[in-house]
Amino acid sequence: MAPEQMAEGPENGAALPPTDSATTGPPPSPVLPPTGTLSASTGLAPSAGGALPPARPLDAIDQDILQMLQADGRASIRSVAERVHVSRANAYARINRLIDDGVIRGFGARVNHERAGQGTSAYITLKIVQNSWRTVREQLRQLPGASHIALVGGDFDVLLLVHTPDNRALREVVLTRLQAIPEVLSTRTLLVFEEEDLEPQG
Repeated sequence: MAPEQMAEGPENGAALPPTDSATTGPPPSPVLPPTGTLSASTGLAPSAGGALPPARPLDAIDQDILQMLQADGRASIRSVAERVHVSRANAYARINRLIDDGVIRGFGARVNHERAGQGTSAYITLKIVQNSWRTVREQLRQLPGASHIALVGGDFDVLLLVHTPDNRALREVVLTRLQAIPEVLSTRTLLVFEEEDLEPQG
């Protein structure tokens, strides 16, 4: 296997309604739906079997609700309804539908990784054995600090973003954990010197 190359590189608490469709009267204060729990990636746990219904088209109001919740995942039902000019009941039903359809996967906090003690970040490209994506993906999910995994086309097969406390921890991920995966043929590490998350426009 080729040696590792280092190269210069480039909502907390969700305002969700409960999913009890039998609720009458004004919608209650938003809380996390009882049908899902937050996973390590702040997504809602999939339903039994993991099957989702066919995707339904989103109208302009749905898009506005998504944009608002991306900017502020703790927004109340009332504020969402007022912003998109619908009733609270309508906003409540729309958010429930977006959750049920898998459009909204979960809610979480946007974290400053450096201030959270993960000051070393890197994009890592991987070349993998043909048709091994599902196997590799499951192993990459277990890596400490992994925050994004993508199967891509081009000169490499997988793009991985990791956040680690320091260079030593990053070296452990790359030279020990990744190199131990049989389906990984080679890797290339791109250190992140500075990064910025684009804030959704609410």
